[in-house]
Amino acid sequence: QVQLVESGGGLVQPGGSLRLSCVVSGSFFSISNRGWYRQAPGKQRELVARLTRDGFAIYADSVKGRFTISRDNAKNTVYLQMNSLKPEDTAVYYCNVNGALSFWGQGTQVTVSS
Repeated sequence: QVQLVESGGGLVQPGGSLRLSCVVSGSFFSISNRGWYRQAPGKQRELVARLTRDGFAIYADSVKGRFTISRDNAKNTVYLQMNSLKPEDTAVYYCNVNGALSFWGQGTQVTVSS
């Protein structure tokens, strides 16, 4: 059983920063990708950033230059550093890891508002 636990969400003013963390625990054979997705009210879940096993990062156009995905293998943790936040970044953010199977966290709310 694989578990993903996100943290770090909250309320922030436009232009502010947050860092999301996702701790991955449990038994799994191989992870191909680690990623962050988000879902705003009334919208479909979308990819925010993905980190491949080789360390190659992919970002949604809307967050390029503002968000950075990283990992700490020793801590089994994936991070999403979010800078210059905008109201349109408001959403529930989900952590995902996948290989042969795909696993999701429970989500953490990020609200950008003045």
